[in-house]
Amino acid sequence: MALPSLRTGAAVVAAAGLAAHLGPAGTWLPGVRRRFFPALAGLGPGAHVALTFDDGPDPRSTPLFLDALDRLEVRATFFVLGEHVPANERLVRETAARGHEVAVHGWNHNRPWRPCDPREFRDLRRAKAVVEAATAVPVRWYRPPYGILTGGRWAATARCGMRPVLWSAWGRDWTRAATADSVLGTLRPDLGPGATVLLHDSDRVARPGCWLATLGALPRLVASCRDAGLDLGPLVDHDVPARAR
Repeated sequence: MALPSLRTGAAVVAAAGLAAHLGPAGTWLPGVRRRFFPALAGLGPGAHVALTFDDGPDPRSTPLFLDALDRLEVRATFFVLGEHVPANERLVRETAARGHEVAVHGWNHNRPWRPCDPREFRDLRRAKAVVEAATAVPVRWYRPPYGILTGGRWAATARCGMRPVLWSAWGRDWTRAATADSVLGTLRPDLGPGATVLLHDSDRVARPGCWLATLGALPRLVASCRDAGLDLGPLVDHDVPARAR
């Protein structure tokens, strides 16, 4: 029997590498994530709901969210993009000083289609470093852009000493049709004890001004949770299980 050619063997290895890279990205699917990876979905025990925001820091909108959360007496976790931290270091520092948790959303908002890309680790390490320089607090969490957690990103997260976390409820607040009512209506079916809520405090990678819908939804979201006996806060208070897998 003829042995496989070197070209065939290389193709098999390449295909296996691609599968190892892209396979974990299947956790983007809500059903897969909640059933098989509850820690990655941010599902925690008890009556706590983790409130999280992506895509900042944004000097136009983030301060309005900080003020609203102060009025509501709620703290949250802000997943920031590292490339925007140096120009907004004071805002990031203020976010932490007001009692919020600052986490990493990547260096930029890219899609990771190439396997074994050394930039994944370098960019993630750089993002973590600029956040920690601004806040003087170790970063615990990483949420990949678009929720695409490839094998390479999963490995880079571990090397950087962080934990990946996605979400279990979102408001689809980045869309053109988003309103305060639609954000609340989309969240409601998945909003319960132990949920992690994904919202956005910036429109950097979304429809211009869509954050206004999120800001408008916040008071009713907080009231709805409190009426249901749920406590809102950052991920650090959420008691997510230790393993994301």
